[in-house]
Amino acid sequence: MSKAPPKPTDSELEILHVLWQQGPATVRAVNDELGQRRQAEVGYTTTLKLLQLMLDKGLVRRDDEGRSHVYRAAVREQDTQNLLLDKFVAATFGGSALKLVMQALGNRQTSADELAQLRRLLNDIEIQNSSTSTSDDDARA
Repeated sequence: MSKAPPKPTDSELEILHVLWQQGPATVRAVNDELGQRRQAEVGYTTTLKLLQLMLDKGLVRRDDEGRSHVYRAAVREQDTQNLLLDKFVAATFGGSALKLVMQALGNRQTSADELAQLRRLLNDIEIQNSSTSTSDDDARA
């Protein structure tokens, strides 16, 4: 049974975003992209150390073939988002997705397009739930 990777720190998550969006990259390429995103200089050795720690944690993989080490994300973006969201909802909203959504919608201006997308999502979930309950009823009969 494989152990789930640990929750990335904010700095590690920032590096993962670079690797998810740009694909495999050298330390220099990751460092340059971080500098552009932050609009401030980022220390190369800091980026290197973070990538080495992430390698030890299993968050990235390193290709040692060439002269420059190339790092790639070892965790999928969606899996990491799910992990972080689950922990956040549990810790902040007592595990209630409804409370999370109510808070998010109540504190922000929601566009008509976003509301339409939410309605479609809710309809899809409702259809999925009704087909699941129908299958469960059939199985019991």
